Amino acid sequence: MCFLTRQMTVTSPHNERLKLVRKLRDRKHREREGLFVAEGEDLLEAGLHAGLEPELVLSAAGSGFGGVEVERNALDSASELGSGTRVISVWPQRWSEPAGPVCVYLHGVGDPGNVGAVIRTAHALVEGSVVLGPNSADPYSPKAVRASMGSIFAQRVARASLDETPAPRAALVAHGGAEPEGIPVPVTVCLGAEREGLSDDVLATADRHWTIPLRPGGAESLNVAAAAAIVLRRISSARPEGAS
Repeated sequence: MCFLTRQMTVTSPHNERLKLVRKLRDRKHREREGLFVAEGEDLLEAGLHAGLEPELVLSAAGSGFGGVEVERNALDSASELGSGTRVISVWPQRWSEPAGPVCVYLHGVGDPGNVGAVIRTAHALVEGSVVLGPNSADPYSPKAVRASMGSIFAQRVARASLDETPAPRAALVAHGGAEPEGIPVPVTVCLGAEREGLSDDVLATADRHWTIPLRPGGAESLNVAAAAAIVLRRISSARPEGAS
């Protein structure tokens, strides 16, 4: 692939390629450039395994990862990891339309770690898309990309409003809903932030409300990524073997 082409080793932290990587830490630059950064050889491998091609690969001199070789201190200057990294890759963002059979709609989930974890969970358990609604974190932020553990390259992600997602729609609420059983497919599962929950507009639009039963005397709520994992596992286990 073209990124394996050897070039002169970069020694300055002020190199234009390193400046680009640092710029892409900010959402406004990611959206303007349509690019995002993935740090580490595991994420590089995940992107290549998904059949994608990076815009740029920067690797520590002598590491053998190819691309543009960079002197280690200069590469560390562009890394967000405290321990540094041996390879940084830059990729084009890929957005899809909301699609089923299982659509996971995130409303106001502002923690990028949770967004990345939900993307990973959806990729592992169901076929469909993860939709980022209002006030949700950028799935292409560095923290979300790391939390996805490479699933960002294979899982379909979309930006849309709830009315653009497939019906029926089920809202996950902390209390008062039915236990998620006999789950229909296609379905859109709506999840909100742990503290605020879903907005009144989302709750009013949903066709049904679900509540995951918790044991008495235990924690009063679940992290949104954990709640997503429980519901999506119930959906996947209820589907006939071999169904897409």
